[in-house]
Amino acid sequence: MIAAALEAGRAAHDIYHGAFEVQAKADESPVTTADHVAEEIILRHLARHAPNIPVVAEEQAAGGNIPAVADEFFLVDPLDGTKEFIQRRGDFTVNIALIRAQVPALGVVYAPATGQLFAADVGAARAVRAGVDPADPVAAGLQPIHVRAVPGAGLTAVASRSHRTPETDAYLARYAIAEVVAVGSSLKFCLLAAGEADLYPRLGPTMEWDTAAGHAVLSAAGGQVAARDGLPLRYGKPQFRNPWFVASGAFEPHAVAS
Repeated sequence: MIAAALEAGRAAHDIYHGAFEVQAKADESPVTTADHVAEEIILRHLARHAPNIPVVAEEQAAGGNIPAVADEFFLVDPLDGTKEFIQRRGDFTVNIALIRAQVPALGVVYAPATGQLFAADVGAARAVRAGVDPADPVAAGLQPIHVRAVPGAGLTAVASRSHRTPETDAYLARYAIAEVVAVGSSLKFCLLAAGEADLYPRLGPTMEWDTAAGHAVLSAAGGQVAARDGLPLRYGKPQFRNPWFVASGAFEPHAVAS
């Protein structure tokens, strides 16, 4: 999974620094050549190393190609944060997750523009990060990460750069917030996992491939992701759509109001 993410990220990184075409999908969300190229690379890796495990990948799903899934399947978002990619803001990621029994078991998040790699084995409670050269990415020097204790000066919250909602602001008003950091893509989960932030409410629509890899990294680092009903966020739902959720570090967050 790490090798797949690094190779896909290198391809996306090369496209990011050149000229590329932007198209609109049926739901009017943007898609670029990098989305398709990165997905093809990841699918090739997974087919070679785990041929019997179904893969639900964003761009294939957009084209109506969604396999039947059971207890174990992959979720792939080849380029999370396409809007950040198009605007050349850098915080886009490659995401690969393995789901077992409705929960993330393994996850890889790679940010090609900054060379940040995060990976997790949830069963082993092991989350790691590394810095890699985007032009020649090799996973080396992996360092353990863990959520931090609640800061006495107030929480650092992360919010979507492109999809922040009034409901999100109302939810954050229930806490003593020292800072709100706007970040694109699944890096929001990773900031919590690395002890650089504490709270990430997502009171808006997401798909399972948007969240699964980051969810794995946060869970392995000691955090949690709770759905609107207060129960852990699960995977393999109808149409692979997520409800509103709240991700947090080393504390129990408020439930999302009905």
